[in-house]
Amino acid sequence: MNFRQEKLANGLTIVAEINPDAASMGMGFFVRTGSRDEDASVAGVSHFLEHMVFKGTDTRGPLDINRELDNLGATYNASTSEENTFYYATVLPENQDRIVDLLCDILRPALRAEDFNMEKNVILDEIARYEDLPHFKTFEKTMATYFRDHPLGNSVLGTNESIGALTLEQMRGYFNRRYSPGNMVLAGAGNMDFDGFIEQVTEKCGSWQRFDVGRELSAAPGRTDTVVVTDTNTARQHIGAMSPAPSRQDEERYVAHIAATIIGGSTNSRLFYALVDPAIADMASMTFDGLDGTGAFLTYLSCDAERAGEVVDIFRRELKRFMDEGPTDNELIAARNQQAASATLRSEMPMGRLMRIGFDWTYVGKYIPVDEHVEKLLSVTKEQVLALVRRYDLLAMSMYALGPIEKL
Repeated sequence: MNFRQEKLANGLTIVAEINPDAASMGMGFFVRTGSRDEDASVAGVSHFLEHMVFKGTDTRGPLDINRELDNLGATYNASTSEENTFYYATVLPENQDRIVDLLCDILRPALRAEDFNMEKNVILDEIARYEDLPHFKTFEKTMATYFRDHPLGNSVLGTNESIGALTLEQMRGYFNRRYSPGNMVLAGAGNMDFDGFIEQVTEKCGSWQRFDVGRELSAAPGRTDTVVVTDTNTARQHIGAMSPAPSRQDEERYVAHIAATIIGGSTNSRLFYALVDPAIADMASMTFDGLDGTGAFLTYLSCDAERAGEVVDIFRRELKRFMDEGPTDNELIAARNQQAASATLRSEMPMGRLMRIGFDWTYVGKYIPVDEHVEKLLSVTKEQVLALVRRYDLLAMSMYALGPIEKL
């Protein structure tokens, strides 16, 4: 693997991990903007803007973009989170020049009124569809409960009211505040010509205007509230819980990944054997969510409503036991190997390497080879895991429950 790096005069950072033996290449723009960078007047604009980027430029219409991507045989998409908007495509190496031309072009969208008005209906329909997904609502409302008035509690999709009231002028203003080349990372991975990549990106993006972009990084309060929302149309009880954890920049993020895997990995975890294996709950998982300047452990539980109280009691009991005892040798070995294998398998494809390179640079500002990630995961100790869960206190959590019951 050969890592290369360049920075244009306007602040656009370009990084790539080049593998001449790969059969494909990928590229992606990582824009450091998401729902935490919105205020109430433009709630959901980051995600809406993600859609609009594919609606055309001064030289391409939406059909032109879709047809060209299909003709290239590209695997492509975009996503918006609380903190980032990510646009990517993977193609055969011989199509590098064409995909660079296309992606660089669409990152400066025309934002036409007719496209905006049409796509607004698509966004409103998406909000309605997600309202029918209890697990999605539980995740979003758990975030809102835990972060309360902090920007990380903002909804990525926004609301019917905020999207309905959003104007094209507000979206253009948001784009002009957030889509600075200095607020982006352009990453590449796989079999690619880096010198040609830089030359073409400089030609296409070098004229983009640079401006200062900030982000509110005040400490997240981390509430310990419990909210129960009764919905008799929901057959199961859906329960979310969040508690403090290290940030995405913290070296202890590796320890947090191991801790979450031991407690709530998909199989062979504490919660699996305490809740899923004996059929007390049908879902019980915990993940570590490292964010910009903060982090959280996120747990999701799904069960029969009549057993919700029992599930929560067992969940709390398992957290306390883990904080008292820490992991066993076998649990630690299994979790380290699972995380290391997952990181390695993701890196087998340029797309997996692209995401790792881009997000590592976005959050920590440096290139971290996959071998280093794996080494740090495999070196986590029992003492580190126990110290971390005690210091962050797994029981200092917010809970949100959605389902037929009226209280936990």
